Amino acid sequence: MDSLITAAARALAAGDALGALKRVALREDAAALALRGIAMAQLGDLERARGLLRRAARAFGPKEKVARARCVVAEAEIALVSRDVGWIGNALDQAGAVLQAHGDRLNAAHARNLEARHLLLIGRLDEAERLLSDEDAAPLPPVLRTARELVTAGIAIRRLHTGAARAAIANAGRAAEQAGIPALAAEVESAARLLEAPAARLIARKEERLLLLDEVETLLASNTLVVDACRNVARIGQTVVPLATRPVLFALARTLAEAWPGDVSRQTLVARAFRGKDADESHRARLRVEIGRLRGALHALAQITATPEGFALVPQEARNVAVLAPPAEERHSALLALLADGEAWSSSALAMALDTSARTVQRALEQLAEEGKVQSFGRGRARRWLTPPVPGFPTLLLLPAPLPNV
Repeated sequence: MDSLITAAARALAAGDALGALKRVALREDAAALALRGIAMAQLGDLERARGLLRRAARAFGPKEKVARARCVVAEAEIALVSRDVGWIGNALDQAGAVLQAHGDRLNAAHARNLEARHLLLIGRLDEAERLLSDEDAAPLPPVLRTARELVTAGIAIRRLHTGAARAAIANAGRAAEQAGIPALAAEVESAARLLEAPAARLIARKEERLLLLDEVETLLASNTLVVDACRNVARIGQTVVPLATRPVLFALARTLAEAWPGDVSRQTLVARAFRGKDADESHRARLRVEIGRLRGALHALAQITATPEGFALVPQEARNVAVLAPPAEERHSALLALLADGEAWSSSALAMALDTSARTVQRALEQLAEEGKVQSFGRGRARRWLTPPVPGFPTLLLLPAPLPNV
């Protein structure tokens, strides 16, 4: 590898994208194209970066398997940032296996970090954790240790393990300081701010207040009957009753929990559960059936008693009842929460992250677009959706690529 390529690679590893471009901007050989692609990605021109990396992979040829695999890993990182996640898994597996087989340990570790980040993004936390546990982080350079710790923190945050998340972010901060790359340090700071931002809303005894992530963790570990509108479950500690596939029962449970320790009239229950304006005999009959089903579902957690006006929730052992809701609620809130990271998502990636059909997501996006809450650019398979970031929910930056073996 010639001196200019080596110098450009070292500049990229230090986060100096412009310095790398100065050395290879006019070159069209495969190695220069790859480095230009990574540099353009760090500067934010993701589409041009992807095109350069694909040209580099073709230029390297089928015999240069390691170089081609590095291009695939770099393109996968761009795909993660641009939320084009449908193809990443298999491609990263194959590229990582090639790199590992040929002794490129650092880039193989980078591929594993990216795959873990991909699994975290689509909600497959157990798989992401297993992937990270297969490797010792101690021998890794600071850039890769930072990336690994950020994924570890993301898994802990999704699982509401606040202490583990803080420890991982602290480790990431120390590694980022050793790396000396401003963009990496900024990403760690953004992750740290997530722990200080409102994570949910508590509704109890007809009062509301915002909760931080550690307060949510404390609430769910307490002896409180929680009707969780973030996950559509009812729970006391480790006893969890899923109601995500039973929206009528969940609506009834939430309405009763919001009114506790009081009762709720039949008219109100009909309006909340069935969206009916008047509780006629057919609505009352259906309400009796659904209340019976809710009693059966919640029998381990609470009783539902009839009152002269309607029904009341009576917890079995819990001292209190509370509703845990997202910080802001509206229709398609889960979709808007994903888009709130400020990145541009494809509808297929959103469907994968929400574990629903692409057509359902497309209909929701079109409705939100009509309301002016999201916007799109591009056409066909290149179409992307985004919304302005929500304050307190920072976007993730593109991680610098590791230094190629030189």
